[in-house]
Amino acid sequence: MVYKFTNLSRREIRRMLGLDFNQEPRAIREAKEEGREEGREVEAIAFVTRLLDRRLGQELSESLRSRLSTLPLPLLEDLGEALLDFTTVSDLEQWLAEHS
Repeated sequence: MVYKFTNLSRREIRRMLGLDFNQEPRAIREAKEEGREEGREVEAIAFVTRLLDRRLGQELSESLRSRLSTLPLPLLEDLGEALLDFTTVSDLEQWLAEHS
């Protein structure tokens, strides 16, 4: 577009078109927020899984890992607190049954 107005500066063109390059378009802001949210969920799943492995003294089965990966972030946060009371895999399975 700049090339169509050979006698105007970029500043004049931006002013004429009402463009503000200091502000991101809403679509980009929303996409970034979605990416951040997905990143938080991925990190929460990894963190809770590590905590459970350590708390229960064994690696979780693929079945349990799969179930954890479907939990939304608020439930993962709740599980992060609840796991402090777990002593067996049965405790985790019971919690998942109650909250899934």
